[in-house]
Amino acid sequence: MKATAEVTAKATAPPRIARRSRAAARRRGVRTVAFRWLVLAVLVLLWEVATRAAGSAFFPTPGTIVTRMQAMWFSGPPQRLFLSDVAVQNILPSLGRMAAGFAGGALAGVVLGLAVGLSARVYDYLDGVLQFLRAVPPPALVTVFLVVFGFGLRMQLAFIMFSIVWPVLLNTADGARAVEPLHLQTCQVFRLSRAERLWRVVLPSALPKMFAGLRLALSLSLIVMVFSELLPGTTNGIGFQLTEAYSMFDLPAMWAAIVLLGVLGYLLNELFLVVERRVLGWHRAAQEPVG
Repeated sequence: MKATAEVTAKATAPPRIARRSRAAARRRGVRTVAFRWLVLAVLVLLWEVATRAAGSAFFPTPGTIVTRMQAMWFSGPPQRLFLSDVAVQNILPSLGRMAAGFAGGALAGVVLGLAVGLSARVYDYLDGVLQFLRAVPPPALVTVFLVVFGFGLRMQLAFIMFSIVWPVLLNTADGARAVEPLHLQTCQVFRLSRAERLWRVVLPSALPKMFAGLRLALSLSLIVMVFSELLPGTTNGIGFQLTEAYSMFDLPAMWAAIVLLGVLGYLLNELFLVVERRVLGWHRAAQEPVG
């Protein structure tokens, strides 16, 4: 009887420990979120006090900026999520360009990265060229893109794709090269085909580094999207509104566009982190210490 009770206690102990650790993790998460919002509120309050004390027309108060953002972009009907006509004509096209460029660049980076990383000889041959192309600042090639693609959407998409493909490609190649040799030997023992080896072993092993490159590419795509909209020939977009506000000396509108870009960058990063945690949950669980 005593032995049975000891066995039962040992069997129920790990689930209890797991539940306690999950509850502690949730509490830490709530405290972290609360602290982040507290820091943000303090910074905004300091910004408000500093701008009111300075009284400079070049630095409007956060209240003025938020009011201008609401009037420009978020004064529409509830059926359209409060998006105004200006928001539909400028924010949505910008996000569309960014999404299309990010998707194309990410797909090209993953495919080329796997192709380069799976061959040690190809990686050694192309590493110098890839590092050189990665180091070239994309704005330095604007003239080349304008000559090849002309003004307009094609140039913007090509510019975004070229700018973001390198972090994805290089991180994916490093991830493919970092596969454990024992795993590859196991694939040979079980006589897995090349496609099965790629899908079941290489891709899961490369996913952590691949997501690191994709996260960097996501933030970079927002930056180069705005830069492409600052160029002549653009008729809409957040970057176009930023240029228009600057040319008209509309400083609250200019600051409103800057703050909007920061908010979009934060939201997109948080959304990406949610996806990353879902996809790489098995990876984090495998790295947690047992016992």
